[in-house]
Amino acid sequence: QTKLVESGGDSVQSGGSLKLSCAISGFGYSSYCLGWFRQVSGKERERVASIDTEGSPTYANAVRDRFTISQVSQDKTTKTLYLQMDGLKPEDTAMYYCAAGPKFTNGKYCPFGSRYYWGQGTQVTISS
Repeated sequence: QTKLVESGGDSVQSGGSLKLSCAISGFGYSSYCLGWFRQVSGKERERVASIDTEGSPTYANAVRDRFTISQVSQDKTTKTLYLQMDGLKPEDTAMYYCAAGPKFTNGKYCPFGSRYYWGQGTQVTISS
């Protein structure tokens, strides 16, 4: 059974840093995408950053040059996904979720769709 558990969320002041972690277990895909999303109540979930099997990262424009995504594989089915967040701003306040799934679905790259697994989220609050 695939399980994702986020941690590291906290309340910090603007300009501060946080590092989120996502413990992934029972994940059997050998070609995959991992990602971080965030959601503010009443708004759509947005992709923050993602990384694929080869380690190629992508970032939303709003976080580029401030956030860094990385991953460590402990074995074939256990991984830890990280999100280093620097230069935090009040607009970064949100619930942050991690997601994991196959690299391609119906020919689409890293779609983060229905075949993906999601964590329960960790709250990040940035005060000005």
